[in-house]
Amino acid sequence: MSPIKPSAHLADVRYEIRGALTRRARDMEAAGQSIIKLNIGNPGRYGFATPAHLREAIGAHLADSEAYGHEQGLEEAREAIVVQQRMRGAGGVDAERVFVGNGVSELIDISLRALLQPGDEVLLPSPDYPLWSAATILNDGSPRYYRCLAANGHLPDPDEIDALAGPRTRALVLINPNNPTGAVYPKALLERIVEVARRHGLLLLCDEIYDEILYDDVPFQPLAAIAGDHPCVSFGGLSKVHRACGYRVGWMSLSGDPRRTADYRDALQLLAALRLCANVTAQWAVRPALLDKPTIGELTSPGGRLHEARRIVLEGVSASPFLDVVAPGGAIYAFPQVRAEAIASFDDTAFALRLLEEEGVLVVPGTSFNLSASRHLRLTLLPEPAQLAEVFVRIDRVLGRMAAEAAPTASAVA
Repeated sequence: MSPIKPSAHLADVRYEIRGALTRRARDMEAAGQSIIKLNIGNPGRYGFATPAHLREAIGAHLADSEAYGHEQGLEEAREAIVVQQRMRGAGGVDAERVFVGNGVSELIDISLRALLQPGDEVLLPSPDYPLWSAATILNDGSPRYYRCLAANGHLPDPDEIDALAGPRTRALVLINPNNPTGAVYPKALLERIVEVARRHGLLLLCDEIYDEILYDDVPFQPLAAIAGDHPCVSFGGLSKVHRACGYRVGWMSLSGDPRRTADYRDALQLLAALRLCANVTAQWAVRPALLDKPTIGELTSPGGRLHEARRIVLEGVSASPFLDVVAPGGAIYAFPQVRAEAIASFDDTAFALRLLEEEGVLVVPGTSFNLSASRHLRLTLLPEPAQLAEVFVRIDRVLGRMAAEAAPTASAVA
């Protein structure tokens, strides 16, 4: 009997955050080796707890969660999202233009499936969160990447985005605050990007899942407020700011002139109905999450655990003879790179494998985020600060060995 072949769509789809390196780490753990994992942004795995009042809201509504809910989400949850979006200056948002999903991941796929025809292009950042590339490809689209270089603070160049937009380009994706770099986009930059989207008639898709995770008084500017009447989809959820990844609750709100997006809204509603509904039980946490007192500030302000973790990372990079980093302004990651003058020939995937096998540290190489010729690695800020300090000792040991191995080759060439 012939083997069952997977879809050809998957040939260009990668998700190395949970890929070959993670599988190797699991094998090593099974053999009894201890692994320090810096590969995932999953707060619950690092001792962070979901705020108690969100758990209590769910518990109080268990008896109300046993039937299918509205395909777009519980009305109470959607109304709370509307309040948040209007307070942030988004126009044209109401409950009929809000969709709750099983995490933002599901909604990214739905937003692109409702939009794309075969061969349509989507402008994506490089580096990107790889689900955006995967969802584009799986929905018959073609990714086109605009660069977010470390030399520019990992911020995009609106002129480059403008030049990349063509007749088949349908959408422009922004991730702000950014995963994997931690960059937070200033208002003036977003205004220029919105003008590019207006000029080319592009749907704006803004992944704002880390919207309240900010450091050192860096401000967050919601894109919808700048977009005004231009079509914009803003994504948020409970996973990161509210440390509730396992609840699988995300949302997207469609803003801008309703007349321009009526057909697209109906397509989103159809796709939402086809999966029946999102997880009803956890949606009861949305209202208290958005409308009660915020809880993330105690972690991101000076002395808070995330702030301290970020400080340790910046100090570790500063002390290293091999590394540079753009200080993350938000999110829960850092994206350091290996200096070219320290190690001229560098393969980030080979390094990540050596770091895992020689020092028991799991990170994600920058190439996993659709970044070509990468000298970067992404690490999460979620472990305890003391453990992160130890990580940099181990990183430098591997890079030191690599530099020593490269030195004889360099001498021979000279």
